[in-house]
Amino acid sequence: MKMTTTLLLKLLACLTTLSVLEGSLAQTYPTQPIKLVMPFVPGTAAENALRMLAEKLGSALKQSVVIENRPGAGSTLGTEFVAKGAADGYTLLATFNSSIAPGTLMYSKIGYDPVKDFHHIALLGVYPQYLIVRADYPAKTIQEFLAIVKDKPGTVNYASAGVGTSGYLAAELLKQTMNLQMTHIPYKGPSPALTDLLGGRLDMVLTASASELVKAGKVRVLAVTSERRSSSFPDIPTLEEVAPGVKAVSWVGISVAANTPRPITTKLEKEIIAILSTPEMYTKLSDPSIGLTPMALGSDKFVEFINKEISFWTPVIKAGNIKID
Repeated sequence: MKMTTTLLLKLLACLTTLSVLEGSLAQTYPTQPIKLVMPFVPGTAAENALRMLAEKLGSALKQSVVIENRPGAGSTLGTEFVAKGAADGYTLLATFNSSIAPGTLMYSKIGYDPVKDFHHIALLGVYPQYLIVRADYPAKTIQEFLAIVKDKPGTVNYASAGVGTSGYLAAELLKQTMNLQMTHIPYKGPSPALTDLLGGRLDMVLTASASELVKAGKVRVLAVTSERRSSSFPDIPTLEEVAPGVKAVSWVGISVAANTPRPITTKLEKEIIAILSTPEMYTKLSDPSIGLTPMALGSDKFVEFINKEISFWTPVIKAGNIKID
């Protein structure tokens, strides 16, 4: 009985010490600048949103939060860098659908597990994709565009930011649902694709970055890929209105390497959700120049969201035999 009592006392002492250490860690973190890895090239709308967050988070934590671009391999290079890095809370990851889900479902080889190798802290929001054509394109509505595709199978070409991106998957789902034939031309980003669209070398582009061209009257939005109509273009129908079940959004969140101490992840989650929940931040992020639909989901809801994305896209990817080597 004495031995059992002694062991219990030692265990309680250890737990007390651990609790004190965790409390101390939460109070002292961070003690140095934090790096936010952006796995895409500079200049995207998502990066503008992340810079806003980084500035606010730096003020809340009283340390600078600096964005570091590590593009490559459809955003998986920068993502792998964080997965294999130190789990100390000083390297955050801007997490995207292309690097976590459904993007990773298409890779034959990838250097990380999108769920097990990360602690997903918060979902910032989603970006709807816009189906756009030139202002002088024959189709004035999404119904007219689909009619052209059906009448001329395989001759209509479209661009996305690459295989595995939301724009590509939205088109693939549309093709599967309506039995369409369109030719996909991948680009490394929206800017060159939009240039070629305006030059007449493309028929259609699926992108989240078109607000300025729309304002200038150079392109026409025919549909949006989100579940609900966009507040930026309330008169434009969703793809789901003409093709039930066809929906796809880009999304961005914040994650860290797995095994990052819980006091740190809890503190980061609390501060990020608090920032995203302010009316000021909501207004800035949802501005057409950024185009984000803020969601502010904490860790548990973010993981649930990722799992739903995996479940939704797995059969689509299998049916299309979509692979990225």
